[in-house]
Amino acid sequence: MMEIIDRVISRIEAPDDRARKAAQERQDRLTKPRGSLGYLETLSVRIAGICGRPNPRIGKGAVFVMAADHGVCAEGISAYPQEVTPQMVMSFVSGGAAINAIAAASACRVVVADVGVASELPAGASIHRRKVALGTQNLARGPAMTLAQAEESVAAGMEIFEAELAREGFDIAATGDMGIGNTTSACAVASVLLRKDPSELAGRGTGIDDETLSRKVGLIRRAIALHAPRADDPWGTLTALGGFEIGALAGVILASAARRIPLVVDGYISGAAALLAKALCPASAEYMIAGHLSADSGHGAMLADLGLEPLLNLGMRLGEGTGAALAIPLCRTACRVLNDMATFESAGVSEK
Repeated sequence: MMEIIDRVISRIEAPDDRARKAAQERQDRLTKPRGSLGYLETLSVRIAGICGRPNPRIGKGAVFVMAADHGVCAEGISAYPQEVTPQMVMSFVSGGAAINAIAAASACRVVVADVGVASELPAGASIHRRKVALGTQNLARGPAMTLAQAEESVAAGMEIFEAELAREGFDIAATGDMGIGNTTSACAVASVLLRKDPSELAGRGTGIDDETLSRKVGLIRRAIALHAPRADDPWGTLTALGGFEIGALAGVILASAARRIPLVVDGYISGAAALLAKALCPASAEYMIAGHLSADSGHGAMLADLGLEPLLNLGMRLGEGTGAALAIPLCRTACRVLNDMATFESAGVSEK
């Protein structure tokens, strides 16, 4: 698996500075006061650098929803039972979930993958079947996974990305997740990589009460003390505390960077995966776009470390890729403004 991962990472380079500069020069000549469209201008220039073209265009989008279960659910720190994970996966497949509605409105397709659901999903469902195991082990009692499983999860995300790119193609990608218990794993991973206490990052996930939140923070602290992972060891952190969907999403992010395709990061779980991707390859962060700021505590700290400014702040905390999918039309619009507006010269408009 490491051969696949190393090959992808070796292709990740810095964004194209010449394309970025050319896009900025065009932005400055468009028929508007410089900077009057705010971050929309910055976004178009960033996308130009990512794609390596001064006139990037975004058509098709794909939201990669990675699903897996978590052994830490045995500790009773989730508001919903584990059987909700496969139920929601099938809702994604049938088109009845929030991500399906939002993705359709945003002209994106939803790509669903089972990378570690703790039950077998029905045969015939349109799902990428890359199950690493029937859920992770309980991170509060031992390592969440083996190193080989960690590598397999990241490689799975990379290969799913490549398969979809070859099958139908897309110009922009987004991350999404499903997995009861995954905010606990994401908080643990982020706490290590950001060198922060879990109390600064832990959120309510699916809606746990104050007492359960307190137990969740204590559990994560004890798990970190048990495993003693290091911030400079992303593989050790993923192995001890991670989830298969977190590893797979990191793989999607890295594969997107290697292909010079803009990648819109969703919320809390995707944020932890983005931190992991950055730890594995720092240059990958330059290919990320923050779709929104999650209402879950700690997401802002993740984005700050990644150097990302969220496009939206709607108080969302659902996951599934919903916030990222909502932001994709903004990325399209930014590129349309860059490419389709007239310049002062072409429009015959006087500059000041």
